[in-house]
Order: sequence, then structure tokens, then C-alpha cells
Amino acid sequence: MPVADAHAEAKPGDAKAGQGKAAACGACHGMDGNSADPQYPKLAGQSEQYIVRQLESFKSGQRQNPIMLGMASPLSVQDMHDIGAYFASQKPLPGVADQALVAEGEKLYREGDTKRGIPACMACHSIDGSGNPGAMYPHLGGQHAQYVEAQLKAWHDGASWGTDAHAQIMPAIAQKLDAHDIAAVASYIEGLHAATPDAASAAAPK
Repeated sequence: MPVADAHAEAKPGDAKAGQGKAAACGACHGMDGNSADPQYPKLAGQSEQYIVRQLESFKSGQRQNPIMLGMASPLSVQDMHDIGAYFASQKPLPGVADQALVAEGEKLYREGDTKRGIPACMACHSIDGSGNPGAMYPHLGGQHAQYVEAQLKAWHDGASWGTDAHAQIMPAIAQKLDAHDIAAVASYIEGLHAATPDAASAAAPK
């Protein structure tokens, strides 16, 4: 009898079911996906597709993390979709950027550095850091600078989350960044968030 494709059996995530399944995630990532400890990433507002991809990578060992291997291993693909849907439905809380680094971080994020072959971060992650769910480029706005900096440093030093073309995008970019670039863009990302209607109204010319 042929083995059924697990991906074919998975339905779009159910956020209500995912809330219960995500209870164990709350210890590190916060019950609403807004982690209090900056070494753990915020998951609130992250796309379902991206969360599923990362959980599959942890489960397969392509993305190596002992804690996440243990958390992801017992999950079915449907569990992953439900957990992803739950966190996608949560509102990310904005962080605060270091004003001393904002100008340099903004320039890299919005313009990149053509002389060094560094593309603008917003080309994939959008101008407000909301990402591109269809392409599985993650939501970055408001993410802890400490976490972003740690990941960029790891990629810079040769770490990878897989061997496919998609997984090789960030290591190739990070290797062109120096330590100051990484600190600046990570800090800018922490303070990045979409304008709210109220904020946009307040900023509008009178």
C-alpha cells in the first residue's frame, strides 16, 4: 500500500486548535508569541507557512537546535499548520531601536550597499518588515535585535538552515556584512513596525 503524503493530508491551520498545541511554545516564545527573553524570537505575526517550514527543518535536523528538535519531533504536519496559524493570528509588539544605530541600519535595510553586493533587506522582507508569506520570507518587524544579530552572525560564520537554494539566501548575504552592519540592521529591525491608522492620521499634514 503506498504511503500517503503527509503534506497532502494537512489542511490550512486552525488557530483555535493551534492555541492549545502552542501552549508548550509559550515558555520560551510567550503565550501570545511575544517572547520576553530576547534570545528567543517573537513568533506573533509570523506567517503560518514560514513557521511550518522552520518546524519541519528542526524536525529533520536541517536546522539544528537541540531544544527545537525535541519540541518539533512529535508534531504532525497538521500540528505545525495549526500552531503556525495561531501565532500568525497574534499581534506582534513593537520594539525600540538604538537611536545611535538607526541611520546606518535604515540605510542597509532600505537601500543595501551596491558596492559590496548587499541587497536591501526590504526587497524580501518588505518596507515595514511584514515579510512575504507566499515566498516564505519571514516577518521581521519588531523582532528582538539580540536574536536577529545572533542569527546574522551565525550565517556570517558559515551556519546554514539547509542545502536548498532558499536556505542559502541569507548566509550568502550575511557573509558580506561586518559586525557593525549586523548590529545596526538588527537594531533597526527591532524598532521597525507597520504604521497604525492612528499613527498615520497623527502624522498627516494638518
